[in-house]
Amino acid sequence: MPSFGTLKADTLTHSTAGSLATNFVVNGSAKMWLHYNHDTPAIQDSFNVSSVTDVTTGSFDPQYTNSMNSSSYAVFRMGQAELSNADCTQYCFNKATGSMRCYNGENNAARDLANTDAGVFGDLA
Repeated sequence: MPSFGTLKADTLTHSTAGSLATNFVVNGSAKMWLHYNHDTPAIQDSFNVSSVTDVTTGSFDPQYTNSMNSSSYAVFRMGQAELSNADCTQYCFNKATGSMRCYNGENNAARDLANTDAGVFGDLA
C-alpha cells in the first residue's frame, strides 16, 4: 500500500455543522480512557492503555501506551456503587508520565468494583 505522507490542517470544516480549529480537537480530546472490571480483573475497553496492574483491594495502576508530557494532567474517575446505600469514592494519586494509581472505595473501605472508569486529559509526550 502506498504511503501518502502527512495531512496538515489548521481548521476542520463540516458541510453543515461549521468549522473547528484543529488545536481544539487535539487539546480537548481524551489522551487515555479506561473502563475496567476490578473484580475480574479485566480491561473491558480502553484507549492508550497498554496494561493494568491489580495492586490490592481497591487499587490498580493503568499503564499508558503513549506517555504524557508531564504528571500535571487532569484525571476524571467514576465508579458504579455495588452496595446498598453506598458512599462511593474514586480518586487517583501517584500520577506519573506513564501511569497512575487509581483507588475505589465504598462506605469508607477499599473495594474492587466491577464497573470503574478513568479518563486523562493533557499533553502527550
